[in-house]
Amino acid sequence: MAQPHPLFVLNGSNLNMLGRREPHLYGTTSLGDIQGRTEKLAAELGLACDFRQTNHEGVLVDWIQEAYEKEAAVIINPAGFSFGCVPVLDALKLISKPLVEVHITNIHQRPAPYTHSTVSLVAKGVICGLGPAGYLLAVRAVADALGTAGI
Repeated sequence: MAQPHPLFVLNGSNLNMLGRREPHLYGTTSLGDIQGRTEKLAAELGLACDFRQTNHEGVLVDWIQEAYEKEAAVIINPAGFSFGCVPVLDALKLISKPLVEVHITNIHQRPAPYTHSTVSLVAKGVICGLGPAGYLLAVRAVADALGTAGI
């Protein structure tokens, strides 16, 4: 049996507060709940999921570089790092495997400064506005792109 392909699911600032922070925007699902569902689906689709969250830009850059070194696909919810964070953008330019950006809300319906993600400039695809289900759709998209989904 083939080794599962590495997948980093990286989450930016304040996402550790999901379920408690602005539930009228982000819902009541916790990041832990999203992690459990994401890891389960990833395993079913032949992906080795490494799910992480940080509030620190430099840590996120280090993790993106680690994903590059491990030839991992990346799903990223950059959260506040989406909007003008050049170091994160530059690190993401390293990624040659599928790179999918996820946002729980539809950032295109939000007020400035939440409407334009610089990460979208390098992402293969962007999923926004579908709540926590966006993570699962991103996992399916990555598995399909890598040919691990068996579909």
